[in-house]
Amino acid sequence: MSVLAAAIPSADLSKPIRLPGLDLARGLAILGMVLVNFRLAMGVEAAGDAGLGLLFLALEGRTAAAFVMLAGMGLVLGASRLGLAEARRQAWRRAALLMVLGLLNAAIFPADILHFYACYFALGACWLGGTRRQWRAAALLLPWLFLLALQVWDYERGWDWATLSYADFWQPAGFVRHLLFNGWHPVLPWLAFFLWGMALAKLPLQEARCQRRLLGGGLAVFLLCRGLSAGLSAWLPAWVPLLGLAPLPPAPLYIFSAGGLATALIGACLCWGQVRAGGPLTLRALGRCTLSVYLAHVLLGMGLLEALGWLDGRRTLADVLLAATLFGAAALLACRAWLRWQRQGPLETLMRRLVATT
Repeated sequence: MSVLAAAIPSADLSKPIRLPGLDLARGLAILGMVLVNFRLAMGVEAAGDAGLGLLFLALEGRTAAAFVMLAGMGLVLGASRLGLAEARRQAWRRAALLMVLGLLNAAIFPADILHFYACYFALGACWLGGTRRQWRAAALLLPWLFLLALQVWDYERGWDWATLSYADFWQPAGFVRHLLFNGWHPVLPWLAFFLWGMALAKLPLQEARCQRRLLGGGLAVFLLCRGLSAGLSAWLPAWVPLLGLAPLPPAPLYIFSAGGLATALIGACLCWGQVRAGGPLTLRALGRCTLSVYLAHVLLGMGLLEALGWLDGRRTLADVLLAATLFGAAALLACRAWLRWQRQGPLETLMRRLVATT
């Protein structure tokens, strides 16, 4: 991923900038996560479907990566409006609230990302005094540290892969292991996405040249990783689990390919933001309400699916797509209505007030 930013100068963050393209990227990321999570909740296999299955497999672990990367960007862009000490305090308060929300959500939906998100924010706040070069170097190093960790610890400990359940999640040792090493989005190596996002936030994102480089460079890294994965897997078949692009386990080629694709998505959305501010049903509305939409898709979306009997594991990917599309449309209309009189979603507004006044 380092090729993406090597020739781009740092941005001047002394003046806050509003980038409509980032809201669009967040909106697309949350829609992708709804698709992936509805499939998990409905117990539908993707591998057996050569059509829609390819779409769902392509989204797994990649929309969440973009979500985390955008969070890292948001931390740095928000900190530019505050002093370092206050930015860190607010980030740690946000992390504490996200941990509480995430643990409550994990009791309903085990694949929750919010409690991981809390750790990214807490650790990212510690890095706020660093430089773009330091963040970028750490992001490039973490995937290789994870590869070393795989040689020391048992990645499969705690997992029942048949049901995708984690036996000792609510026990202290199991929770820490799941959070840091072998959970859905473990800090090692997923913090790399957050730190890479922090590094991207230091770039002159409002400049068209930078946006094109993010798009082109991100796609180049993604395609390079796909080629390396295919070639090395054929040459070293015994190493396929560590050379693949699947999110479990999150091996280096997965991290770099997902990071490249997320970078390209951000670059494309920033380019879009240069020429179009949005229409009456723009996806930017979802991007300003991501926390609200995320929790709503678990509490309301999956709750309705359960009431309808659609979580019985007997549905198809077409049913998943239909459910996610209907939820996305309803969420978009609700967000548009809410944003007529508030700048952010309901939970985002509450979070901002709690973080600023705690």
